[in-house]
Amino acid sequence: MKVRNINKRVVSGITSSNIPTIGNYLGAMVRWAQEQDEDKLYFIANSHAITVRQKADHLRNCSLDSYVWLIAGGLDPDKCIIFIQSMVPAHTELAWILNNYTTMGELNRMTQYKDKTARFGEAGQLAGLFDYPVLMAADILLYDADEVPTGEDQKQHIELTRNIAERFNNLHGEVFKLPKPGIDEVGARIMNIADPSKKMSKSDPGPGTVYLKDTSEEVITKFKKAVTDSGSEVKYDKAKKPAVSNLLEIYHGFSGKPIEEIENKYRGKGYGDFKKDLGELVAGKLEELQAKFNKIRSNESELMRIIESGNVKASKIANKKLEQIKQTIGLL
Repeated sequence: MKVRNINKRVVSGITSSNIPTIGNYLGAMVRWAQEQDEDKLYFIANSHAITVRQKADHLRNCSLDSYVWLIAGGLDPDKCIIFIQSMVPAHTELAWILNNYTTMGELNRMTQYKDKTARFGEAGQLAGLFDYPVLMAADILLYDADEVPTGEDQKQHIELTRNIAERFNNLHGEVFKLPKPGIDEVGARIMNIADPSKKMSKSDPGPGTVYLKDTSEEVITKFKKAVTDSGSEVKYDKAKKPAVSNLLEIYHGFSGKPIEEIENKYRGKGYGDFKKDLGELVAGKLEELQAKFNKIRSNESELMRIIESGNVKASKIANKKLEQIKQTIGLL
């Protein structure tokens, strides 16, 4: 994956609702580790997680686990800023302010809310589900982000963020920077290996989701059973071979090898050898990540010290911006 965003402020988060998947790892963590510097901020979006009912212990542990996975995946708290969303109160305070620069019509058009209300109706939906895109906008605008690394499916949120910022700026002057989405062509959106028509999701515990905590045996078994396309050629073609193309992206992500080189390696060998080798490749890499994770996670007092240090760095930036915004609109 190419390194980009030199000298640009980049902000991105990962929700803490469950164990991260290899999709989270390849689609976010790998790229973040390659690009980390003092202008890059990465956070655990645990306030977003409570739009779905959570057990307290589960949410706390998932928040800490997700933080550790970022470090195990290559982020260095001394090189970039890593923090936990709920521990930087400026996020929720700015979200309330931005609610007053966001229309009901805009939020009604957001894909996740539309999908959920279409299936279950509007009456029982939580206000947080309806409003969470505004919190997401606050996450971004607090830090004057130039770019937000995101999947194609999240571009709508960046567009809303820009709309809110433009509306605020038109009323009050140039307060907010307008962020742009940053999307990789390969690896930005890893699909479910049992159903390549849908994104791999940590909330879907089926056989097509590979979690970072999966054992080697579980990983190898899942890849052996992974769906493929008609024919037997290991060829990258997202239109005609979506399942195999997804597996090739995973192979590329974990090996670092160009997709063309992987295609050449399996020319004439068929899917069986390809899936076997891919499963072993992923299992080996996850064993390394799990060893790093376990070492860091076992010392919670040191972990909390690292987290607090990141929170302080993020708060210094966020509080300064929030004070500017409050003064601009006349809030004491």
